[in-house]
Amino acid sequence: MSINQKNILFLNGIGILFFFPFFGHVHLFDWDEINFAESAREMIETGDFFRVKINYEPFWEKPPIFFWLQVISMKLFGINEFAARFPNAILGVISLIVLYNIGKKIVSEKFGMIWSLVYLASFLPHLYFKSGIIDPFFNFFIFLSLYFLILTLKKTTVRKRNSLAAGLFLGLAIITKGPVALVLILVTFITYIIIRKGKVKVPIVSLFIFFFSSLAITFVWFGYETITNSPWFIIEFIQYQLELLTEPVAGHEQPIYYHFLVVLLGCFPMSILALPAFRKRQQEVPYDFTLWMKILFWVVMILFTIVKTKIVHYSSMSYLPLSFLAAI
Repeated sequence: MSINQKNILFLNGIGILFFFPFFGHVHLFDWDEINFAESAREMIETGDFFRVKINYEPFWEKPPIFFWLQVISMKLFGINEFAARFPNAILGVISLIVLYNIGKKIVSEKFGMIWSLVYLASFLPHLYFKSGIIDPFFNFFIFLSLYFLILTLKKTTVRKRNSLAAGLFLGLAIITKGPVALVLILVTFITYIIIRKGKVKVPIVSLFIFFFSSLAITFVWFGYETITNSPWFIIEFIQYQLELLTEPVAGHEQPIYYHFLVVLLGCFPMSILALPAFRKRQQEVPYDFTLWMKILFWVVMILFTIVKTKIVHYSSMSYLPLSFLAAI
């Protein structure tokens, strides 16, 4: 057995050991956990898997992908806390392996292992994989979309395949939680181009593939919903997203430093380990990955500092780039 195979086997084992025990014995306690599990239960009861509902009324705050995963889980394990949280626990194990493989490719096997373990050992990232909220899948899809978009800018014979993968993962992110995924990707990409003073060759064909593939995936739900039930549901969804941006919805108003405090304290120890990466210039790894991760971190933190509604989950996309900087 190779070192790589041993490392993957180890990460599988430690992920199962840390993410799975006991999460089915704790009641659903977060507002989101309760509502999301109820939406999945109502999908099973009504047989309507394309329209998200709560109390059998349309629930336009979220697209359906995560609820579909919970439905599958509930079909396997019954309607209970374990089933509601099972998809995120599985994703936790997958995330450790994905971070290891990406870290191995851009730096080394040792770095990939450190990155995975730093992510595993930090409080909020660890806790989220034992929960029944949407954000872990949303963040995972955005991160993979950006990763393949970064690879698209590298001269390679598989550039079109990378741009296709980037678009597919962006589309999945959008129908997991909403169009803010596109905002995060575009702002990060444009910021990188500006910092590099436009000296980056952007392949137009690859960008077309990226946007077309993301649109195709997004159409699976947004398009179907509009054609089947008229656009009112989509209009309500978009209006709700704008409300989150412009006013503190449901009393979620916090001080301007809220997300910085959440990340600093909630992401211990990786938040402390990452501090040197912000104080001095680090040795760059291939594809300018350190720069990309710094940009993504600041885009998330600044964007959700500006957003009026401040909920602890909103800055969770910063955990992935922060864990990379901690590993560095």
